[in-house]
Amino acid sequence: MKKAIIFDMGGVLVDLDLEDCKKAFIENLGFNEINVILDPCHQKGIIGELEEGLVTADEFRAYVLERSNPGAQPHLVDESLWRILVSIEPKKVDLLKKLSQKYDLYMLSNNNPICVRRAEVIFAEAGFPMYEGFKKCYISSEMKALKPSEKFYKAVVEDIALPAEEMLFIDDSQRNVDGAIAAGLPAVYYQPGTDLASVLAEALCDSSIL
Repeated sequence: MKKAIIFDMGGVLVDLDLEDCKKAFIENLGFNEINVILDPCHQKGIIGELEEGLVTADEFRAYVLERSNPGAQPHLVDESLWRILVSIEPKKVDLLKKLSQKYDLYMLSNNNPICVRRAEVIFAEAGFPMYEGFKKCYISSEMKALKPSEKFYKAVVEDIALPAEEMLFIDDSQRNVDGAIAAGLPAVYYQPGTDLASVLAEALCDSSIL
């Protein structure tokens, strides 16, 4: 029987808009490199380094500003990056609240300190504060590891301290799902835009959450 559900954030819970984020970087800053380094699941270049905790938020801002229009301000870097995160649907909030009555909920996200600040606001405004609704949030930049690395998954399993077979991880990247399974963590793929409750009900063999 499953006791813990581990959610990816972007694409599973929070809707993403990569194109709006890219547009913001180009229009607000003139930072065209964003087209190369921004990816739905696996960031590249300086963003990948930010999400792995290899560079700080200030170092990221400095890198972007050096390659942006003269006079561009640091706050525009943050505001442009925030545009990747849109919102969490009310039905998903209701689902999380329902699940939390029966399962321990965790978050496991390839993410960075700039976007995490925005995510905290999104979850709070939706009525499911991140650090209250989830027993723990595992953020890649804090863990110094990125999905789909075995190191990341095993560290999370060890920290939760349940048998891996009692956990379920859900992600919108098949690569991340495959990496979790290879590391011994049961996992299921979620296609953004589909019914999250149905996917979980099937994976958990629990029709009560529908």
